[in-house]
Amino acid sequence: MKPTIKKENVTPLFDSKYIKVFDLEYEKGKHYFDASRRTKENLMAIKTDEAFQRALPDAVSCVVILKIADDEPKLLLTKEYRYPAGQFLLSPPAGLLDAEDENEENPLLATAKREIEEETGLVLTEHDRLHVINPLLFSTPGMTDESNALVCAVVHANDTSALSQEGAVGTEQFDGFALLTKEDALRILKNGRDDDGIFYSIFTWATLMYFVSDLWK
Repeated sequence: MKPTIKKENVTPLFDSKYIKVFDLEYEKGKHYFDASRRTKENLMAIKTDEAFQRALPDAVSCVVILKIADDEPKLLLTKEYRYPAGQFLLSPPAGLLDAEDENEENPLLATAKREIEEETGLVLTEHDRLHVINPLLFSTPGMTDESNALVCAVVHANDTSALSQEGAVGTEQFDGFALLTKEDALRILKNGRDDDGIFYSIFTWATLMYFVSDLWK
């Protein structure tokens, strides 16, 4: 039988605008610690099974595949500065689910459209295809309940002139794009590093895998 964590057994240890830390007392005198973006009332740990299965993720990561006329499909990734790593990491376009997104017909697709436009300059139209790959993936549930959905966008364009990172907001910093062929993506997967020798995140790995497996087709 799984431990039951009740709201009254959750103690806030640290509280800030962007991150919180909670003590989860899952049995009398036994404690686990959870770093979260969520409020105490919205923690994954205290949700019922039914609420857990309806939960929305904290953020959305996007597999963006660019289809340019007379060229092979290419995976579009960014070089985004990740503060905890201290490096520009090869990354999929991604961003947090805003409160207003929750009121949209499909919150995950609404978030994906906004983040793709902000981080790449691409505006999706009715000729493009957008679908959810996975509605909620935990980053590392051994220390946090943070989660991302994975969304795929297949975008048609005449060329790459629309690509721009001028829409970056807040702490976001970018250093260009990587347009990868299937061969490029396979090489980076096999190497475990990007072409500059830099490690990347598990969500970049998932993005590369989804592209090379042709599941997007």
